[in-house]
Order: sequence, then C-alpha cells, then structure tokens
Amino acid sequence: MLSRSLTLAILFAVSSPLLAADSDTPLGQERGRSRPLIIIASSSVDPTLVSLKKSLDEPANKEAFAKRSMVLYTIVNMIGQRNGKDMDAQSTMALIRDLKLGARPGDQAQVLLVGKDGEIKIDRKGSIDPKEIFSTIDQMPMAEKEAAAAAPVAPAAEPKSTAQGGKPGKGGKAAPAAPAAQPDD
Repeated sequence: MLSRSLTLAILFAVSSPLLAADSDTPLGQERGRSRPLIIIASSSVDPTLVSLKKSLDEPANKEAFAKRSMVLYTIVNMIGQRNGKDMDAQSTMALIRDLKLGARPGDQAQVLLVGKDGEIKIDRKGSIDPKEIFSTIDQMPMAEKEAAAAAPVAPAAEPKSTAQGGKPGKGGKAAPAAPAAQPDD
C-alpha cells in the first residue's frame, strides 16, 4: 500500500509540470477559446502596427474582430500587450517562445494569426488587410462549426392529436426525423 502511494505521488510530481506547461503560456491559455492575432514590431511607430491597429479600431472591424473570438497581442521591443493591457516580461517571453520564430531580424513588423487549434494560420511580414484576416478565419473548419452552432434552429411543429379529448399536443408522438441526405462521393 505504501509503495503504491509513493509511486502515485512520484508519478504526479513528475507529470504535473508537463501538463501545466502548455496552459501556462499565453497561447496555451487561448487554445480552444480564441484566435490570437499577434503583431511583432521593433518600434511603436511601425507603419504596419499603426495601420493595423487603426483599422481594427473602426466599428465594423471591431465588431468582426469580436464576432470571431479574436484577441490582439502586440510585442514592441520585447514589451507585450494583450488587448491593450501590458503583459509581464515572463508572459511576453513565453509567447515569443511559443511562436518558435527563432532569430528573425526584422525591419518590418510581423503579423501572425493563430487558430483556436494553436496552429499558425497567417505569418506575414509587412502590412495586411483585416478583411484578409477575417476571410482566413471564415474559411477555417472551426469557424464553420461555430457558424452552424450559432444558426437558429426552427422548432419543429408539434403534431395535433385528438387521442385525449381533442387537445392538441397531448398523447401523440412526433414522427422521427428523416435522415439527412448523404452527399455523393
């Protein structure tokens, strides 16, 4: 009994940091919940950074950004922000490590879009149009599933039954739904 407890304690102690490692990073925390848009620039006056942030502040783009469950990360001179709020240095470095960018010297800003699955969907140097970002998201399988889940489902009409005193909807059973048509391969 003691050896079993000791073995379990050792197994738990060894595996806990490995399991927690993914969720401790900013991208690990976003996985499955939101789509990070990351802008890495060497200066706060970088034209790509300024123009993209200005574009995202427009009402239509702001709404589209929120609708697609996106968050904005900016890294300027190794100082990170998430949706305009400062991140600590440790979180910023964890984000950079998560992206696995390596030593990429850059005179232009880099824009990255990470999907809910944690994979990089867009990796572009220089300027990018928000409509291109939104289009890329709309083509993702996860976006299609979300759109289908959000679509309102019309309630089925309840059949009228006169089995119990002529009151509609009592005592009758609804007919089973017809199977969905299968696409030809």
